Amino acid sequence: MGWKGTVRSINAAYRAAERDSKRRHRELQRQEKEYAKMQLLDQAVYDVDAYENHLERFLSIHKESISPINWIGIKNQSEPKKPPLSSEHEDAAKQKEAAYKPSWIDRLFGLEKRKRTKLASEIKQAIEQDVSANNQAELEWMNAHAEWAADIALAEGILKDDAQAKLDAIRQIDPFSELTELGSELKFSIDETGLLECELMAHGKSVIPDEIKSLLSSGKLSVKKMPITKFYELYQDYVCGCALRIANELFSILQEDKVVITVIDTLLNTSNGHLEEKPILSVLIPRVTMSKLNMVTVDPSDSMSNFIHNMSFNKKTGFSAVSKVNLS
Repeated sequence: MGWKGTVRSINAAYRAAERDSKRRHRELQRQEKEYAKMQLLDQAVYDVDAYENHLERFLSIHKESISPINWIGIKNQSEPKKPPLSSEHEDAAKQKEAAYKPSWIDRLFGLEKRKRTKLASEIKQAIEQDVSANNQAELEWMNAHAEWAADIALAEGILKDDAQAKLDAIRQIDPFSELTELGSELKFSIDETGLLECELMAHGKSVIPDEIKSLLSSGKLSVKKMPITKFYELYQDYVCGCALRIANELFSILQEDKVVITVIDTLLNTSNGHLEEKPILSVLIPRVTMSKLNMVTVDPSDSMSNFIHNMSFNKKTGFSAVSKVNLS
């Protein structure tokens, strides 16, 4: 299987195993198109469903990742064989011509010559059809071969710990679409020691709702201001959940034994009154420690205690700027 085919298979398995919250999100997106036609009570139910689904999506973002990629298997893929030339259509047309026996009606009405001319024309068309099919088969083989060669080169690069190959693999597989859908931006780099780092621009305050939506007993929509402590609790879980998700995906794609995740967001600098982008979480995540966590039941914020990390958080004021982890 070529690299694109491998990625398609990985993504297909990924979608099959996706969380209920993501499946529900797609259903709500379909319903959104009919929103204007809904009755007020139906709109209220939809609003609460969409609100609760949004909460579930970002609070459970750490709970899935793609299956580990077998780079040795990709490296050992068999080379695509060049297809042999085919004369399938020509052979069939010639067999038809050889099998033709003029009937007494053909002879009576002088149809034999016309039919033999038609059979000869069909052979000519069949040859052209074979040429076209052979050209198409060769083109597909050339594409498959180029893809195979690229697969081998990429797999060899990954297995040799080549920095560019790692970045290429991350870019091609791109398992972070859910994070970007929620407004986050990711940047990957590899330092001179070979350590892989991801910087995530979280935009957390635009992801976390500042209201609580619920249905009253009458079926009407209730909208209340979210308590600031609840808002920041959700904000912290989202930030830490993103760090876990990114680490999990990177460990599935690559063979790293540790990665550094730094989450950046916009904070108010009280000394000058300006909003500035600053790190709010920086964490060194080893593969061996990550493998011991139960992603279904773990609390993302509490899980940071398992790792070397910098995070300054207050339930009433939220995050404060921190420095990146000191790798020494």
